Order: sequence, then C-alpha cells, then structure tokens
Amino acid sequence: MENKQKINTILSVFLLIALILIGIFLLKGKTPIPKNIVKNIKKELLPVSDQDFSTGNKDALLTIVMYEDFQCPFCGKFDKETEQPIRNTYVKDGKIQLVYRDFVFLGDESIKSAQAARCAGEQEKFWEYHDFLFTHQNGENKGAFADSNLKSFAKEIGLNEKKFNDCLDSGKYTKAILDSTEEGHNAGVKGTPKGFILKNGIIVDTINGAENTTTVFSKIEKALK
Repeated sequence: MENKQKINTILSVFLLIALILIGIFLLKGKTPIPKNIVKNIKKELLPVSDQDFSTGNKDALLTIVMYEDFQCPFCGKFDKETEQPIRNTYVKDGKIQLVYRDFVFLGDESIKSAQAARCAGEQEKFWEYHDFLFTHQNGENKGAFADSNLKSFAKEIGLNEKKFNDCLDSGKYTKAILDSTEEGHNAGVKGTPKGFILKNGIIVDTINGAENTTTVFSKIEKALK
C-alpha cells in the first residue's frame, strides 16, 4: 500500500514537471500581459494639453474634461442647465479649468459642426460658437448643421467670414476630430455627455450623461475638499 502511494506521488510530480515544460515551450519568446494591465491600457485618459479647447485657470485645483457631440440633445441640455452654470461660477472664480473634447458619433453633421467650432477657435471664438451650436440643434443630420448654416452662424457671432469659410471648406480638422473620438473610446467613453473630474491630474469622479446642476455641483464641492 505504501509503495503504491509512493509511486502515485512520483507520477504526480513527473506530470507537474511535464505540464510546466509544455507551458514554457508554448510561451517561448512571449510574455503574457496580465489582464489588469490590458484593461488599464484601454482606459487611459489623455492628459490635458495646449491642443485642447479650454477655459479658466490652467493652474486650477480641478479640471473637468467633457466629451461631447454638438448634435447630441443631451449635450445641449447639459450645456444649458449644468455646463454654463459651472463656467459662470467655478470657472469664473478660478477653481476649475473646463476642457471640451470632440466625441462625434451621430453622423456627418457632428463632424461638420465640430470642424466649424474649431475654425471659430482660430478666431478666439470657440466657446461662443460652441454655445451657439448647442442652442441651434434641430434633429440629427437633418440640415441644421449644413455648411450654409454653419457659415451663417459664424456671421451672426461676428467672425471673419472669409477666414471661417476657407477653414471649414478645407476640412483640415477632420483627422483631429476623429482622433479625439478614438481617444475618448480609449478612455472608456461610450456616449455623451461624458465628463472626467480631475484633481491634480488624477480622476476623482465622473459626469455620466446630462446630470443636473445639483448633482454635478455636489461632486465638484466634494472634489475641492
């Protein structure tokens, strides 16, 4: 009986060694990436840079990075009811830097309107044009943000029409807009509006959808402590 147990133990050891050797052979030349590392790679929010459209104190304790689509009705609601109050209080007081990033997913007019806002940015009117777009939504891809309307908007807010029109017609910002959208995907954005509240560059909270002023202000006050 004891001999049989010894034999079984020896066989088990040999089997274990064999499995280890097979594993080494199969993984030869490859280093498996732990699943948690892969997850982190896919959920990376790019740091704020001079390439971003921002307003407020760049040295503020908090930064809010918003991913939005100008055609998104929830973004329009959020801009009017929550984002503008943030700008009129916390941004104005120097407590928050607000950053806008494109996340276009609703069609061609999403890309066109994002291009137009960037062209307005060339004339230091990004935020004025940003607000104008959100207050002139009228359905998705139904012509509200056709080129002719986008150019008309530029005239209404006092932009140099030729410079704006040349910029819009060139389509020079298309790649940057699509890159921003891809970067949003990499940060885990699945819909808009989506916001990240950063304190000293570290995400401490998020804004998920068109959250109301009370909810977002509560998150801000908590982050400021």
